[in-house]
Amino acid sequence: MAKFYVQSGTVRTIVQAESSRKAALWAVHQTMQQVLPVADDMDQTAASKTDKANQQGFTVLASQVNVSERGFDRADGVTMPTIEVVAEWNQMVTTLDRLERMLYQAA
Repeated sequence: MAKFYVQSGTVRTIVQAESSRKAALWAVHQTMQQVLPVADDMDQTAASKTDKANQQGFTVLASQVNVSERGFDRADGVTMPTIEVVAEWNQMVTTLDRLERMLYQAA
């Protein structure tokens, strides 16, 4: 897997992924975890998430996500509209939720 430098708004993260699109999806996922319940933070209460956000600060996405294999602030990176990445992330999370419910119903 390649290493990607993903940035948008206050988000600056380095991600290993199969593609620039998947790296952008992971950055959006990390950002959305601040406010939405996801499987990997189910043990945290709303109060603990709020405390963490107040201590570390919220990350905020801009209108574009820039992904580069060469570093941050590169003009040669791939730029994609944040709304498209968020929409794709939403479809992925919705699908995973449906699959999880189907597994529990089958058990």
